[in-house]
Amino acid sequence: MTATVYDVAILSDFRYPGGTSASIAAEVRAQARAGLTTVLVHVRSPHLKAQRPFHPLLTELIRDGSATLAAEGEEVTARLLVVRQPRIFTEDPAVRPLVRSGRAVMVLNQAPGDAGDPARYYGYAEVRERVEDLFGAGIEWAPISPQVRAEVLRADPAAVLTADDWHEIIDGAEWWREPGAPAPGVPVIGRHGRPDPVKWPRTKQELLQAYPDSPDVRVRVLGGGDLAVERLGRKPANWEVLEFGTVEPAEFLHGLDFFVYFHDPDLIEAFGRTIMEALAAGVPVIVGEHFRPIFGDAALYTTPEGVLPLVRALWADRERYRQVILNGREFIETRYGYPSHLARLADRGIRPGAPPPPALSAPAPPPPRSVLLVSDNGVGLGHLSRLMAIGRRLPGDTPVVLATQSHGAMVAHREGFLTEYIPSRSVLGLPRQSWSELLRSRLEHLIDLHRPTVVAVDSVPHDGIVAATRARPDVTWVWVRRPMWRRDTGAEWIERRSAFDHVLEPGEFAGPADEGPTVADRDGVHTVGPITYLDPAELVAPDEARAALGLAPGRPAALLQLGAGNINDIASPIARIARHLRTAGFQVVLAESAIATEPMPQPPGTHLVRVYPISRYLRGFDLVVSAAGYNSFHELIAFGIPAVFVPNRETALDDQVCRARFAAAAGAALIVEDPDGEDLDRVLSRAVRQDVRDALSHRCAEVARRNGAGDAADWLADLTLEKTGS
Repeated sequence: MTATVYDVAILSDFRYPGGTSASIAAEVRAQARAGLTTVLVHVRSPHLKAQRPFHPLLTELIRDGSATLAAEGEEVTARLLVVRQPRIFTEDPAVRPLVRSGRAVMVLNQAPGDAGDPARYYGYAEVRERVEDLFGAGIEWAPISPQVRAEVLRADPAAVLTADDWHEIIDGAEWWREPGAPAPGVPVIGRHGRPDPVKWPRTKQELLQAYPDSPDVRVRVLGGGDLAVERLGRKPANWEVLEFGTVEPAEFLHGLDFFVYFHDPDLIEAFGRTIMEALAAGVPVIVGEHFRPIFGDAALYTTPEGVLPLVRALWADRERYRQVILNGREFIETRYGYPSHLARLADRGIRPGAPPPPALSAPAPPPPRSVLLVSDNGVGLGHLSRLMAIGRRLPGDTPVVLATQSHGAMVAHREGFLTEYIPSRSVLGLPRQSWSELLRSRLEHLIDLHRPTVVAVDSVPHDGIVAATRARPDVTWVWVRRPMWRRDTGAEWIERRSAFDHVLEPGEFAGPADEGPTVADRDGVHTVGPITYLDPAELVAPDEARAALGLAPGRPAALLQLGAGNINDIASPIARIARHLRTAGFQVVLAESAIATEPMPQPPGTHLVRVYPISRYLRGFDLVVSAAGYNSFHELIAFGIPAVFVPNRETALDDQVCRARFAAAAGAALIVEDPDGEDLDRVLSRAVRQDVRDALSHRCAEVARRNGAGDAADWLADLTLEKTGS
């Protein structure tokens, strides 16, 4: 399959609350308006709190389709890679980003340190070594400003930097307000920015000089004002302090007459994005002389002591005041407008409509009559695998697009699917309502982009999905609804069935024991046999499987696949099972999820494999000890593999206990009811016996049912024909 090739990949931590994320958002907007495609590659920075959400500006751009968010570990191909925030690389990333690009730029949007400590934030040499190891020695190093350039060269005089700075950009039209008649009363001076002590003057005297406690001015602060109040020991009567994020910056700036920004003398301010925003909004800016290389004659320069006299003089001269505003606007549009960003992209071969390099060709959009398959997030690959099982069996003339909230997007891509990643609520850190709106919007965007006639959703019907079905009744919506839910759970989801045109229910071997709410809701439901990703004929022969997995010939082998639950919860059973099997002479293999983000506990003497699908190699094992999730359960039954089920009892909907008990009652598998007790050793002692395993395989052959994936695919294909009338 040909990879999707983006024009620009931007790699950063998208949880930064301030200028870093605002800068990325501006570049994404500029690229989208120019018809360039952008993919965002998220890498966690070691110095940010784990639970911090994505910046809302970036979430909105993902929501409206201006940018695509890559799944963690997904292979990304782009014509240009732009990496932002060097502090991300003060440690090795937990998951190595897989980005292939024609060119790459490392934007140094923060100095390594400050006046007191030139390496306070990162060691330049250490970061350079790590970045070049990840992205190649040919990456360009681009400072964001003259100040950052000087500090990098102070840290490493031999550093090779780009000739021009990779400066900030802004769309002045979004911020501009035509200056009107002066408001009655005293002038309002203010500032906005993220809370940080170094963003304020160090002494009380300078702080009150820059932001006077005077009856002839008002002071408004958005973000960090509590730090200034703490430093003063009081809140001046003429001050108004607003919490960061409670007011949109543009709205706040339009309530100011002057923007004043002074900070700790040791701080090396990388650029001053808030200054640029104030100039774009039509607010005169008063700052220190060290900002002149960035803002030229557009700003007014003085010391904290000179702020109040300058404000009074300019407030009294209305014509000069207006001219300062217009000069600022012209400067911003000329120097830092969106065209300046497109120009530097063009210098690197990224132009709207430019053909990709010969080796990187983007796929054409699928024609009408396509099927869009949408999977839930979950913690494993269950939802996604069921949809891929159906998708790979759709007729060759039915284009298939797979959209998933799972990090398994990269797995689907490797399996040959045109894949779209929808970041989950947990990834973005969004409130439920915001997440629902994003999900609805992304689904609508994908429908507009890929023009499916049928959208099949393997997920519970979240609010965002239901909203999308109502917003787009022009397509046929199918709920792919797995059975065997836990008793007395999920009734709220069943009530949402009416949002879909059809329900497709994969079969369940343990169906006679199903006591969940789907049983009483089968009227009009299209049912098929149990769905597995592979058919029996697609499994490789035992000797070939053993060779592929590195297993020794002549010794029995056992596979442990205890699902994608809490790693800590299964660590103890894994160790006990492995020890018992090794004592019985088995080689023990642990199957790690293809999308695992934390390491699997690996007892001594075991062998770890991470392949997809592991079911392709099941015939290389004499025994499998497995959780009883839908996919692995039906694969083991269908393929006649002797199995011991250790059901996960903590699932929200899936009744693994009931499923495993039925298989044991049918003689097709064994079950461990209490993995922490003596039951585990008793069952394993039976399972290692050859006669018991032979009996289990024989019984599976008697009761196994045909794979329902092909029937499901045929039914969906018929729905596309009905919709198009062809």
